[in-house]
Amino acid sequence: AEHQHVRYNPLRDDWVLVSAHRVKRPWQGQLEKPPPEDVPRWDPKNPLCPGATRANGEVNPKYEGTFVFPNDFPALQPDAPEPDDSDHPLFRAAPARGVCKVMCFHPWSDLTLPLMSLPEIRAVIDAWAELATDLGAAYPWVQIFENKGAMMGCSNPHPHCQVWASSFLPNEACLEDRTQRQHLSQHGVPMLLEYAEQEARRKERLVVENAEWLVVVPYWATWPYQTLLLPRRHVCRLQELSDSEKDSLASIMQRLLIKYDNLFEVSFPYSMGWHGAPTGPYLEQDCRHWQLHAHYYPPLLRSATVRKFMVGYEMLAQAQRDLTPEQAAERLRSLPEVHYKKRAQ
Repeated sequence: AEHQHVRYNPLRDDWVLVSAHRVKRPWQGQLEKPPPEDVPRWDPKNPLCPGATRANGEVNPKYEGTFVFPNDFPALQPDAPEPDDSDHPLFRAAPARGVCKVMCFHPWSDLTLPLMSLPEIRAVIDAWAELATDLGAAYPWVQIFENKGAMMGCSNPHPHCQVWASSFLPNEACLEDRTQRQHLSQHGVPMLLEYAEQEARRKERLVVENAEWLVVVPYWATWPYQTLLLPRRHVCRLQELSDSEKDSLASIMQRLLIKYDNLFEVSFPYSMGWHGAPTGPYLEQDCRHWQLHAHYYPPLLRSATVRKFMVGYEMLAQAQRDLTPEQAAERLRSLPEVHYKKRAQ
């Protein structure tokens, strides 16, 4: 806890430098602006609101639950032409096709996931599973991800996520496929299933748990309050969860996100995403080495206005963190599970 050391990340096959003493240094760098507290519940000029007009001229329905629509500015399109053949191995390109969708969690702009009810969060999970099934029938990879807060590049405060389905396996998917396959081959058990069992027993990095899920600050965490959400049983894909597991997932997500908001009493920014076994042609292959999981990557370090920057050494050498995962887990674990806004009420 007091001396620097490096920790191995078996999921990414790399290392992170842990320098817990650095959090004691005085901070004279950039201070972030806290997120606005006066977001209107409904704004006709907000393109994600029910009944609003989007950039392409389409009018949203007056939806009352979740709402999914094609991204008006997609990074992937299904009919992109083939790139030209390369004349040198150092200048290679390959086809990239896909679809991008946006999913609104709720019709109200001033409501985030930790402030939603359990049935409302369960509806989000059901929509995720449905999209994973529908898009996964044709595409090898379906990436569900949420960028929350302007600090993480989110340009709209309305609660929403994105879903990108691609004709290729992205870098992180390829890396996790390789490491999990190797672990199963060498040890006879899926890596993250074994890891969840170890963390449930050790408890020093445990944040929240229930009968079917647990959340930990992973031993190899890079971001200050990074967490890993894991099922207790072996399950490869989001769409394979039982109704009971979806209910308990809604509960543990709510508990985690309330703790995040309570840490600095602010709507906590993060990027999160689901990783599971590839789909499309991989549905017919043996993917037992995979274990479903979700990553949460929040940038805040010391307060609502001081973030961790991944620059310099992190970009040019390797990841580095300023407090131990055990310290981060203990702080999150000790926080109340009643949202600070509701306590104030």
